Amino acid sequence: MQDTNALVQMAPGPEAAVAEQDDGAPKVVPRRLSNREKAAVVVRLLLNEGADIPLEELPDPLQEKLTHQLGQMGLVDRVTLAAVAQEFADALEGVGLSFPHGLAGALDAVNDKIAPATAARLRKVAGVRQIGDPWQRLREVPPEELAEMARAESTEVAAVMLSKLETATAAQLLGHLPGPTARRITYAVSKTANVTPEAVERIGWSLAAQLDQRPTPAFRDDPGARVGAILNQSAAATRDGLLTALDEEDAEFATAVRRSIFIFAHIPERIQTRDVPAILRGVEQPVLVTALAGARTDDDLATVEFLLTNMSSRMADNLREEMSDRGNVKQSETEEAMSQIVAAIRALLDAGAITLIEPNETEG
Repeated sequence: MQDTNALVQMAPGPEAAVAEQDDGAPKVVPRRLSNREKAAVVVRLLLNEGADIPLEELPDPLQEKLTHQLGQMGLVDRVTLAAVAQEFADALEGVGLSFPHGLAGALDAVNDKIAPATAARLRKVAGVRQIGDPWQRLREVPPEELAEMARAESTEVAAVMLSKLETATAAQLLGHLPGPTARRITYAVSKTANVTPEAVERIGWSLAAQLDQRPTPAFRDDPGARVGAILNQSAAATRDGLLTALDEEDAEFATAVRRSIFIFAHIPERIQTRDVPAILRGVEQPVLVTALAGARTDDDLATVEFLLTNMSSRMADNLREEMSDRGNVKQSETEEAMSQIVAAIRALLDAGAITLIEPNETEG
């Protein structure tokens, strides 16, 4: 440890008590310090040793009291310093569990562990002025949602938001804004030089409070994705009939549903050739043979050829032989087998093992 004389300001202070030992030699005993004084000594010691103490997370009154106490400490002798450090170390060793500070800290600790509706209600109870950094929470919001918030705010507030975000996120946010709006906000950044930290914090808490005021959606996916997932598992005749009816009722919604549909016939245009072996490993051989042997439409036959081309030649030859031996396959059995292959693909997508090619992309 560094010289402890360097830990404190060299200013006059109360002297340590002196007592006589049995042999008559003087013995220095620790000064009697209040808890606030001990806290100041510990903070000064840790800062001197290069520790990163998040003092900014303390409530403002405690920060002020600590700062005033640091300025009043003066000189602390080695014996007192050692006694305070030992008491602090003993207190740390005796800690079995540490809980967050206040309701806001507790909400951060149980984030994603309690119901969203309950979390939103408790955040309202906690109030706008909370402990912590509101901008950290805002940095976790998708850029498209931040863009919606920026459009609803004044140009000056949006400029502060842009300045507090990570560079990449800020660039994505601007990409979701109309050109004139993005230019006004970008120019307004030049006017933020004299904005005070207090104002930035108030803006952050105000924006974070808007997140709590949003209604919690009952469904994770949008309506088009939900209907598309259902039609993925439906028979072809049922799927085509419902899509035709949706076209007549709401063409825009029908288009959204079609974007969410992924069926056996879509495999050649949406699946990377390198992912075919992984998909086939998740499908039982009899199911694969049934799907391939029962293909009748041009699109389904194109999928059969795509799969056979992108597997080992020996496996492809074996499958062709089994397909020939299988003969005619009922349409219901074919559709069920194709649905199982699509389900295997969906499982790999959910696990992040593969990704689909977007309709406008070409495989690289």
